[in-house]
Amino acid sequence: MAKLAAVAASAVLFFFGTGLDPVPILAWLAPLPVFLVAPTLSGWGAAAAGFTACALGWTNIWHWSAGSHDLALWPWGALVTVCFGLTFAASVVLYRALFAKPLLAVVAAAASWTAVLHVVAISNPMGIVGTLATTQTDFPALLQLASVTGAWGVEFVVMLVPAAIAAVLTGGAKVRVAVFAAAMLAVALGGGALRLAGTDGETQRVALVASNEPGWAADLREDRNLLNDYIGQLDALPDGVKTVVLPEAAFGSDQERPPELYEPMRRLAAEHGFDLVVGYAHWSGATKYNYALVFPADGGEPQRYLKHNDRVSPPGRDLVVTPGGAGVLICLDINFRDPSQDYAEGGTRLLAVPASDEDLNGWQHSRTALLRGVENGQAVAWGGRTTTLLLSDGHGRVVASQPTGQPGGFTTVVADVPIGPGATVYTRFGDWFGWLCVGLTAVSVAVALTRRKSPESPSAHRAASS
Repeated sequence: MAKLAAVAASAVLFFFGTGLDPVPILAWLAPLPVFLVAPTLSGWGAAAAGFTACALGWTNIWHWSAGSHDLALWPWGALVTVCFGLTFAASVVLYRALFAKPLLAVVAAAASWTAVLHVVAISNPMGIVGTLATTQTDFPALLQLASVTGAWGVEFVVMLVPAAIAAVLTGGAKVRVAVFAAAMLAVALGGGALRLAGTDGETQRVALVASNEPGWAADLREDRNLLNDYIGQLDALPDGVKTVVLPEAAFGSDQERPPELYEPMRRLAAEHGFDLVVGYAHWSGATKYNYALVFPADGGEPQRYLKHNDRVSPPGRDLVVTPGGAGVLICLDINFRDPSQDYAEGGTRLLAVPASDEDLNGWQHSRTALLRGVENGQAVAWGGRTTTLLLSDGHGRVVASQPTGQPGGFTTVVADVPIGPGATVYTRFGDWFGWLCVGLTAVSVAVALTRRKSPESPSAHRAASS
């Protein structure tokens, strides 16, 4: 009964500690009950406990996924749930197998979880969102670790702490494990606090403007009412705005350079002195192109950024930086290391990201962008449709955030955003920590396989050490 209760407790904690609207502290506690009972279970029992708890917890996305176009519940939403369940099952099995070596067991549990997610992130054509690291985006001190290790360092620490608590409560080498975990937390949080204590540096006034209507790529040939409404909103922006971001595919046309869009946007940018980034979908026959148009503040020739990570349209390769210094991305691009890292290597300290989500996943996706900004020392302007508008500084502190869909025709956010410090350790060395976790996992598996030849089981060791 106690073992079933542990699985149920972890499932509930995963359910409320992860997903689209997580309670951050619960993400740290979610693995703990299963880790506590894992040494008393058989190998298959530990795998079943880990899988069941995590998979049940990750059903927290199903109510959204059931109506989603981007992640339909069958098969993709269900597959995500199964994959997270299998990943945690592997961590629990490895923890159990190495329980006689508590410190190694703790490191292996965190490393294996992180390693699998890292491999998925670099191999999945949709990238990755919704990990444990994303749940912690309200804790800037912890997030600073990402500037060195990438998000994988945050992921590792959030899984390591509950594994360490379980080992201290039920295993041997209690002092060594406790000191190690405390040291890891102290380094992560202390280093983060020091980084946050630095000066903010220069700021730039940024505006995000989004219609509260959910439509995609309003056809300029059929109806210009939305365009006229946007023009009115842009005209009403306060003085001093230097960068404006509109949603992904705010407008669409079969014309490559529709004058009804280009002329007023170019005029507005020049009159108000801001760089204007506008999502634009262009279709040519059966081919669709997903652009972000940049209308410069000096009234010069507009630039076009073609979405790099696109599975339904031809992908782009070129980087586009506004005259004001903002690197341009589009929505799904933020799920990947590049092009954010490419922009940082080129000296860009602000990302302008037209986006389009599906309401309930808007917070999660915007915070994925925030985390990407911390990795590379970049402020983020996430402006989208049916999402959560976000302005964050280069240290991951939220400057302004507002969900769309509020009463009234538009949601507008304007704030002075501290521009990021720029390229970080992570920018230079990339996913070194993710690969380190892959190596640690391989070594841990090898040790676990070697220990299978020993007659001493984890439960026997627990009894001997208690």
